[in-house]
Amino acid sequence: MPRRPVASVLTLGCKLNLADSESIAARLGTAGYDVIDAMCEADAVVVNTCSVTHAADRKSRRLIRAARRLSPAAPVAVTGCYPRSAGEEAVEALGADFVTGTTEDEHDRLVATLASSVPPPSAASTPAPGLHTRAFVKAQEGCNDVCAFCIVPRTRGREVSRTVEDVARDVNAAYGRGAREVVLTGTQLGAWGRDLPDPLTPRDLIAGVLARTETPRLRFSSLQPQDITPELVALWGDPRLMPHFHLALQSGADPVLSRMRRRYDVAAYRAALARIRAAVPDAAVTTDVIAGFPGESDNDFAATLALCEEAAFARIHAFPYSPRARTAAATMPDQVPVEVRKERMSRLLALADELGAAFRARFAGDVRPVLWEEQRSTPEGGRWHGLTDNYISVYAESEDDLAGRITPAALGAPFAGGLAARLGSAE
Repeated sequence: MPRRPVASVLTLGCKLNLADSESIAARLGTAGYDVIDAMCEADAVVVNTCSVTHAADRKSRRLIRAARRLSPAAPVAVTGCYPRSAGEEAVEALGADFVTGTTEDEHDRLVATLASSVPPPSAASTPAPGLHTRAFVKAQEGCNDVCAFCIVPRTRGREVSRTVEDVARDVNAAYGRGAREVVLTGTQLGAWGRDLPDPLTPRDLIAGVLARTETPRLRFSSLQPQDITPELVALWGDPRLMPHFHLALQSGADPVLSRMRRRYDVAAYRAALARIRAAVPDAAVTTDVIAGFPGESDNDFAATLALCEEAAFARIHAFPYSPRARTAAATMPDQVPVEVRKERMSRLLALADELGAAFRARFAGDVRPVLWEEQRSTPEGGRWHGLTDNYISVYAESEDDLAGRITPAALGAPFAGGLAARLGSAE
């Protein structure tokens, strides 16, 4: 029997990129490839890039070059946001054979091109199994907002919502491949539905997916304060919805939010947070924060730190401000010096560590459901790693194969950036 060709799908960036990569991997599997998500000498390579910051650009360039070096005879396809910010010729100069964008049609062409370059042994081969026990499904693409710091509207285009039926179909397909948790994601997920012929809201998306699927765990990706309505949070009475909200902040100072062109102020953020806490008391609330946006004063940054502490975030995705060409912020006056940005970033990361540890400590001694993902090496030996419903990393010893299982686990002491756990109920 001829060897099945191997396709390597490599991903940088956000959950939306992960969703795109999983969709591409599923298509390649159906076309007859064995698909892996690690760097190797492959028969075909897909590099899904990010361009949200200069650092992301550098990582994208390095990954494309590395893929070209490791698989010199293989076709290398590059997708994601970097080609749209750098240009197709610049990406081809790094070693790409095929460059494409982020839409479903473009991904179809990507897979067709790879299939024609390295014909698999049988177009009717059994699809490769899912890559993870958790899956990411795209519900929406693009953004119509014009935040002053962001190039994503240029790289992802205008808002386009997928139908509830299409999203539910992909959720069911992921469940069929073995995923026991699905994360719904999008460029601007709170905008889902407003471009449809009969406009809908994210509440309709979640309710529709719950009604049409059997997946035991569903997460909803990033939202903004204006998206947190009473009707939306009421859905979290369904135990299949995980108690985790990613609520973008960016800054805790109104003057900075105004310059960023965000569509909320601090009061609206506090109101959204209070609504979540009242409806889902044990929820993890995670966020994004930018340090050193143009014009950010010492008092502005102090207000951001104070709001982060008040919010008791479970996790903070912190970024130093990175000027991006053709954005309004890049030409704003009062650019914060790089050294000041670095110092503020350091303080923000220290607070993030403190708040994360405090959130995890709240649940030590509790029993929570855990989806077990994989075995990991730790200084204390091999441990099974999983995620609680409220997004805490936990580690447990077990001789059983726990991958893809959801079990109760008693949470214990701090361990490896998460908590140690013991299978079963607390004694």
